[in-house]
Amino acid sequence: MTAASAHYDETQGALIASGAWHADAAAALPALEGKTVRILDGVAVTQLDTNGAWLLLSTARLQASDPMPELRGFQPRHLALLELVAQHYPTAGAPAELPRTGLLAPIGRGTLAMWGHVAGLINFIGRLAIELAALMGKPGNWRWRELGAQVSAVFVGAIPIVVGMLFLLGVVFAYLLGDQAQQYGASIFVVDGMLLAILREISPVIVAVLVAGRTGAAITAQLGTMKVTEEIDAITTLGLSPLAVLVIPRMIALLIALPLLVFIGDIAGIVGGMLVAQVQLDISPHMFIERMTAVLTLKTLLVGIFKAPAFAVFIALIACRMGLSVTRDARSVGANTTSTVVQSLVAIIILNAIFAVMFVRLHI
Repeated sequence: MTAASAHYDETQGALIASGAWHADAAAALPALEGKTVRILDGVAVTQLDTNGAWLLLSTARLQASDPMPELRGFQPRHLALLELVAQHYPTAGAPAELPRTGLLAPIGRGTLAMWGHVAGLINFIGRLAIELAALMGKPGNWRWRELGAQVSAVFVGAIPIVVGMLFLLGVVFAYLLGDQAQQYGASIFVVDGMLLAILREISPVIVAVLVAGRTGAAITAQLGTMKVTEEIDAITTLGLSPLAVLVIPRMIALLIALPLLVFIGDIAGIVGGMLVAQVQLDISPHMFIERMTAVLTLKTLLVGIFKAPAFAVFIALIACRMGLSVTRDARSVGANTTSTVVQSLVAIIILNAIFAVMFVRLHI
């Protein structure tokens, strides 16, 4: 077998090849920078495969925009192979063009995704309502043990982080408010502002955000993993409803736990504010409690606690629906868990804004 070789003829502008051209013949190619190949001569080529054909064509056409050289002297079978490679050469050599999308394309995709989430949530609420109606007449079908386990996981496990977070927020809020109030000699009114802010807004919203990030994500991950491992299919095969066994106990647990966590957060925030009031403003705990007793109304306390069940319902609905909509791969579990946290935070902010407008209109 004759080794591959090639040289460039300046007079004709021809690349003249000879020998056997295969994948390992690249070293035989001459350097042709700045030269134009008008003719590819293969009269002395003895063997040629697709790799060799591509080497010859790519050397003759340094750029994909260069014209195809004249093929001269090749055997018929070699010529057919070169023409076949030449047909696909522009596609292989030219960089793929990225699709161009305007501003409306991502907006449209985002709108469709959001509508899909809303439609899926409405569908899930309808199926859950039917399941709840069926369970109302059958108390023996309630999963009391599962409910107790979920209340323990949602409530007891969240107490330390809720207490720590609200205590620090009470400290920060009282410190910033007290720094401004001292300038006007109105230090005692820090108690009024802190109570109003913590009980009505800070405690319910922060607790809901913490529960969404901690419990909501955990619920989606648990149900998603059960979906991947086909445990939910096994529950259905046994003639049980996944909504009754898995979803309803978690939703009721959140309905029970979230108002209690908000109340505990209220106490932690007040204690943090009381500490700052004593250190920064010389307001003793006795004076703080007297002022709190004078200005604190039951309405202020109940407004924050009233928000908690609404937050709990939406967190549970979003988390359970996203968990049950996981496809059978691990990547979907992570994606749906992230989506649960994002959707829950958006729902909490929107609900809180609705409550704020509604309470103002009702003079509450």
